[in-house]
Parts: sequence; structure tokens; C-alpha cells
Amino acid sequence: MIPVIVLGAALSLSHRARAKTPGPIVDVGYSSFQGNALEGINEWLGVRYAAPPTKENRWRAPQAPVSTDTLQKAEKWPEVCLPSPSAGKTAGANEDCLFLNIWAPADLSKPHPVYVFLQGGGMNNNASPKMNGTYLVVTGDHDMVVVTLNYRVGVFGFLASKEVKADGDINIGNLDQRFALQWVQKNIEKFGGDPKRVTLGGESAGAASVNLHLAAYGGRDDGLFQAVVGHSNSFGYQLTVDESQYQFDALVARAKCDQGDKAKDKLKCLRDMSVDDLVKINLVGPHPGQTEAPNFMYSNTMDGNFTAEYTHQAFADGKFIKVPSIFGANSNEGTIFTPGGLSNYDDVNKFLKANYPKLTAEHLANIDHYYPKMAQFLGKGEYWRTGATAYGEMRYNCPGYSLPKQFAAHGITDVWHYHYDVLKPENAANGNGVTHCQDVNSIWGTATGPDVAQQPIISKYYASFIRMHDVNALKAAGAPDWVRFNATDGMQAMHFVNDPTKNAMESTPQYTADNCDWFASLGATIGF
Repeated sequence: MIPVIVLGAALSLSHRARAKTPGPIVDVGYSSFQGNALEGINEWLGVRYAAPPTKENRWRAPQAPVSTDTLQKAEKWPEVCLPSPSAGKTAGANEDCLFLNIWAPADLSKPHPVYVFLQGGGMNNNASPKMNGTYLVVTGDHDMVVVTLNYRVGVFGFLASKEVKADGDINIGNLDQRFALQWVQKNIEKFGGDPKRVTLGGESAGAASVNLHLAAYGGRDDGLFQAVVGHSNSFGYQLTVDESQYQFDALVARAKCDQGDKAKDKLKCLRDMSVDDLVKINLVGPHPGQTEAPNFMYSNTMDGNFTAEYTHQAFADGKFIKVPSIFGANSNEGTIFTPGGLSNYDDVNKFLKANYPKLTAEHLANIDHYYPKMAQFLGKGEYWRTGATAYGEMRYNCPGYSLPKQFAAHGITDVWHYHYDVLKPENAANGNGVTHCQDVNSIWGTATGPDVAQQPIISKYYASFIRMHDVNALKAAGAPDWVRFNATDGMQAMHFVNDPTKNAMESTPQYTADNCDWFASLGATIGF
């Protein structure tokens, strides 16, 4: 079963109930949008940034919206993009989903820095579509514009095959994101933002997407952003177009588009299907040669264009945009993704192979050596925590370590690294630990439990970075200096702990550095 990433219950709700009145009307050329006026902040929810990706636009790059003279009310959350898998229509989701949300200071006396945030969901769902930017604007002293957006995911966003390449586009979920960034360049000034001071951020698959945009088109800089933030970064398993063909062929077979006259143009047959029929066969399955489905089947594909090579290799080769950055991860990134019944190394290896099928017997033997049997937890298999730690480090923690290292290696000095380690009592008891993307709640003002204490500290660091490209320039009073990353000085990271008065710089443990360097050495041989 593919896990659904949920940050915190508060992220699925408005930040806090506030009185709303009709806000200002903004004309972006193809339409005018009226949002909500809050206290010192204007909010637009559901601003269309691209045409409906339906019918002939299905599996094509985003298209410009159709012009209309009708005033568009941007007053409520838009529906999200359809996820994979599904056995029918998902509540609150729609194929017509390419909308963004904006929070901006009411003060338009000067243009404000912009934060464009990409939500996660493993590139298979929009996992946190209702993240509210109000808290960040307030934390940033009303000197920041926040933008969030939907992008196509799963079979609708990342289907790849020779047929799609010939009469469509590959990686359209990432192209949606890029289209939104281009929209920001054209229009954000009308909302009070400065298009020349854009920070691109993301969590989980959103952070992986940040990596992909840094390396897109061989590292070409189109001026879409000037700094980046990545929470729980990953180098996901990447396939070539040819390797992705099995996904398309399986969908075609389920749709019966390989029968009779329909087989003459299988992609047309799929485009002709109603969305209601298509979602009924929107299933996932194992990679070829495996018996279990991966956590995330659909993902970015090496298309020779947007993604020219494995992302990890692109960074190693220096083929990426060099900008100020923050990267990091939580202590126990893999626990929520790992089956609870892992009872031996064979179970661990089967799980890892399901997600990274190019792992060899030698690779797995090394992983088994590096990750011994770990602590036991009620209701979990003896090797659950072992598998969770290996998977978490391989997919999330090590990219969070490797990216600052690659940036520093290519001469970028404005790089900050972090380790979020705020442990909730219930997660200490059940073994989940400090979970995937837990840190994001403290930055967006939706923290609960012990994370609340970090909220005013960590959010100020990030607001400072978005405004000044320096985490320390406008940090909270009394907060320690967050030292820039230095690969020759113990791989320093800011360690966020339960007691914020004890936040301090730390060096990456040698065993973690060794494990991550080994995973990095595998790179393209295992598909990332």
C-alpha cells in the first residue's frame, strides 16, 4: 500500500479562523481574480495558472489559460489533482486542478520577496494542498509573498512511454511546476511580489522537485528563482522512457485500448476515456521482476530534455543552478513508509528491492552489514526499524547530507544544513521517532506537542532566508548563529532538539557520513 504523506492535521485546514471580507481584484491579462482581505494580508485561493489538463491536454505540457471577462472569485481552496492509485473518483480531487494560492501583505508600498512552495506526496498525490501562508507572512514582518500550488501527479502527471513521448510530453507534473514559476515571473508583481527575489522551496517530493528544477535542462538558469529550500530531500528511483513502458502498457491493457481499432492509437484511446472510467483503472503494481509494489510507482523520468541524466549525477557533475540554499532532514525519515512486519534481513531486502530494483545481492549484503538489528517496538517485526533506517537514509537523509556537500564542492558558500530532532513522546513509544517532514509544521505555524517550542525559532530562520538569503540576518532574538555548511569542518548542521535553548551546531556522525558516501557512490547503478 502506498502511504499518504500527512504533515499535520492543521495543514489540511485554514491556519486559523479569521474574518474575511472581499479582497482586491487583480487583473493578470487572461482573467481577473478577487480574493479575501484578512488583517494586513490579502489571500487568493484557487487562481488558475494553466488551462484544464483534460481531454486533448491530458498528458501534454501545461497550456495557457483561456481568456475570460468574467471576474473569478479566488475565495476558497481549489480541488487537488487526482492521485495514484485510486479505484474511483477521490473526494476533493479533479483532473482540472492547475491552481495556485497566494498570500501577500496588504502594504504595496514596495515589492516583497516571494516564497514558492511545492507540496509533497511522492509525486503520486498532492499530500498537503491546504498549507496556509498567513503565518509565514506574519513571521516575515509582512515583507513576504507566499505561493503554493497544485501539480499533476501519478498516472496523470508522470506517465511515460514511447507513445507519450511521440504525441505528448514527459514529466508534465514537473512542467506544471515550471509553468507556475513562469507565471510568478509574469504576474506576481501585481500581487505585491518581487519576481527577482524568488525562493523555491518544497518538502518530500516537492523538495525532490526543487532538485530537479536546479538540474533541469542540464542546469540551465532561466531566472525563475534565486534561492532554494529543501525539506526531506530525495533522489527518487528514476527510470528511462523505455524502462517506464511497462506502466503505460499495463494501463492500456486495463483500459482495453490494445484491442481492435483502439490499438491503432493507444494514447488517443486513453485520452478519449472519461476521467470517471480512467480513475477506476488507476492502479499501481510492482516494478518488473519484483513481487511487491513500491511506495511510489510513478515518478520523474529521464527524458533527455527536462531531466537529462540521473539527478544525483547531475549534482556530482556540477550541472545545476548555483544559488543560496537550505537542505536537511528529520531523524527518522523512513519509519512511516516501511511495512511493520519486517522480521528478518530477507524481508528488509525484499522491501528495498521493491523500491530500488537495481540493487544487487552485493549491494544488499553491504546494507545488511551497515544496518544491524535495531531497537524493538511492540507490534512491529524484529527488523522493522532496521529496514526503516536503511530506507530513510537511502531516500531522504543522505540526499539531505549529499546536497550541501555537492553545493560546497562547486564553490557555493551560502549553504545551510539542518537536522530536525524534536521527539514526541508517542513517537518515542511506537518507534516512529522524528518522522518524515515533521519539521515543516514548525515553519508554517501548525506545530503541535513539543514542536511548538521550536516554531518561533525555526520559522524566523526561514523567513530571514527567504527575505535576505541569509538565515541569521533576521533570526529570532537569542537564537544561535546557524553556521554555513563547510565540508572540511565536520559537515556542520544546525541540530534542532526538544529544548530550543539547546539548539546547536553538530557534526555529522562518521558512520552516517560513511553510509551516505557509499549510497552516493552507487548513484546511477541503482537508479538515482
